[in-house]
This record gives sequence, structure tokens and C-alpha cells, in this order.
Amino acid sequence: MIKLVSDTIDNYDIDQLIEWLKTYPRLTKGQLTLDLEKKWSNWLGVKNSIFCNSGSSANLLMLWALVEANRISKNSKIVVPAVSWATDLSPVIQLGMTPILCDCNLKDFSVDLNHLEQIFKETKPEVLLLVSVLGLVPDMENITYLCEKYNVILLEDTCESMGSEFEDKKLGTFGLMSSFSTYFGHHISTIEGGFVSTNDKELFEILKSIRSHGWGRDNNPQYNKSNQLKWGTPDFNSLYTFYTSGFNLRSTDLQAFIGLGQIDKLYKICKRRNENFKIYQKELSNMSIKPQNRGFVSNFAYPILHECRDAIVNKLQQENIEVRPMICGSMGTQPFYVKQYGRCELPNASKVDKYGFYIPNHPGITKKDILKITQIIKSYENMINPYLQTR
Repeated sequence: MIKLVSDTIDNYDIDQLIEWLKTYPRLTKGQLTLDLEKKWSNWLGVKNSIFCNSGSSANLLMLWALVEANRISKNSKIVVPAVSWATDLSPVIQLGMTPILCDCNLKDFSVDLNHLEQIFKETKPEVLLLVSVLGLVPDMENITYLCEKYNVILLEDTCESMGSEFEDKKLGTFGLMSSFSTYFGHHISTIEGGFVSTNDKELFEILKSIRSHGWGRDNNPQYNKSNQLKWGTPDFNSLYTFYTSGFNLRSTDLQAFIGLGQIDKLYKICKRRNENFKIYQKELSNMSIKPQNRGFVSNFAYPILHECRDAIVNKLQQENIEVRPMICGSMGTQPFYVKQYGRCELPNASKVDKYGFYIPNHPGITKKDILKITQIIKSYENMINPYLQTR
């Protein structure tokens, strides 16, 4: 079978982990987590990062950190792309905020700029949680311009786009904070895990606190001391004093050990994903998406939008090729959203819902595999016009 994903944790990594475990190290969050956070920050090109237990938790942490920092209120309006992931939207609902779904475009499947500006004008939201879909590169120039124009905080969900760049600047470095995932099948894996990255010192300290119950012990000593003075906390009580309303979203040093080795592989992984992406683009030149040439594409999986989706998917599955809906379609049609807000149909997101799917791209796939996949898809090239009218 040609699988959608491949495991980036190989036998060598497991052997190294076994040898490390034989030293009977500390397994819970400790020094290796700090080492991983520093190494990740250096790779990304930001000042600070925290390691947590998933990319989903990273999204939750970003939103709650803004509340704890008094940057937004609990009843804020948050713009979430309709084409995204459940845990981009769920934290907004769980925290009692108001989600506003934004339609996608049909080139890079990130936010439709016309709809985004309309939302900014009409609803005056506090935050945009931008998702860069499948490693494709959004129009960051115009997105950041609109956020600045309408005074909207930009957060980036970069879980599918590790290593992608807009004009030589990595995605995940444009917003106030950004989230990443190190789940199995993503660019790199720590089994389960994720990062929040930021250049903001105050948010970094708050993120460290709310990741671990809300206590102050993980904070910078100077920052923690200021809280002690503010609240009159005796030194004896300081390890068990909670200055923020927190969670327990930590990962472990076991995951951090794996992550330190994974980052060493990341350049080659991103390069290979980009090479595969270019083969898909060439082979499917008459019927594939046409993303703007804005920068380096560290493609997570290759998206297809076609009116013969069901027939193509059936044929691919018959040939033992894994395929799935494009992420999970539109958030506006997911039951957990519909139950609370009613069905939300947006023109382009509805097309993704009905006609979108994606095919494998990962470091383990071969050119022969890609050609087999594209040959099947191209057999539907002349059956129906694949170009769907854009908004």
C-alpha cells in the first residue's frame, strides 16, 4: 500500500532511545525539554518556544495566554478558517469565545482575502487564527496588512507547514504566536507533541505557567520574583502558588529526547516534501491546483479538487493507495459546530467539502509511487472540466 504518511522515527532513533533509557534518566519534563525548546526556536528563527503535548493543545494555549495577558477578553470574536482542523475551532468554543468562520480561496486553501476583509469590517474581531493548509503558502503580505489595518491579532496554526516559507521567511514567524504539531505523520514526530513559538516575553512566561497548572515555578526567576512580591508569596509557598488559571498540557523528556534527533532531520525532510510537490505539480499540470509562487513549499500532502472525486477516490483505493478528504472538509458542516450554531455554507469551503481530497506526500514515498498515483488521476482528465469556478 502507498500510505498517506510515513513514520519519521526510525530504528536508529528507537535504538538511541533504548540506550538513553538504560541510563535511567528523568522521564518527566526536565532539562531535555528546555534543550528541545531552544533548538526548535533556533531552527524556526524565534526567541522563545514551549513544548507541549500536542498541536491541538498549542492552539488552546495561544488563545488562553491572550486572555491571561489581558490582550483579549473571554467574549472575544475569533476568526477561524472554515477549512482547518477541529481543534482550531474547538478551543474558541470551549473558552466561551465567539467563532467566525472565514471562507477559503481555491489556490492555497487558506483564507479568502475578500471574505476576510468583509469579516474584519463587519464584525470587528480581536483575533485571526490563520491556518496554512497542507504546507501551502498563504498570501502573508496581504494577510498581515489586513490584520494591521483592522487591529486584529494574528495567530498562526502552522501544524501542517513546518519549513514552508513566504519570501524566505518561515511560516510561523509572522504572527504574535504560532503553533506546530509533532504528531505521528507530521513533518517530524515526538509520538505526540507540539510547540508554541513567540517573540513576546510576557506571553512566553504566561505560556510556561498555563502549560503547567498555572504555577510560577517554570517562569524566569525575575518574573516569578515579581509575582511573589506582588502577591506576598513566601518562598516556602512559591513552588505551589498559582498565578494563572492553567492546564496540564506538558509533554515529557522522553518525547524531548526523540525531538532533539528529529530536528536534525528536518531540513532533508522538508526538501524531500518540496521535491515530491514539484513532481505532482508537473504531472498534474492540466488539472491540479495552481498555488502562487510565493516561496518554499514544504508540502504536507497534495490536494486535489475535482468533480469526479468519488470515482477517483474509489480507483485509488482499489489500487491500494491511501487517500482522504481534504483535511476534514468545512468546519461549518461538522456536527459539533452545526449543533451549536447551525450549518454554515461558504462558497469555496463547500466545494472543498464536496470535491476535495488529498493524496500522499512524505519522505518515504518514491517517484514511482507518485507517477502511479498521478497516472490514475490523469485518466479522469478529460472526463469533466476539473477547474471549479473560484469565488
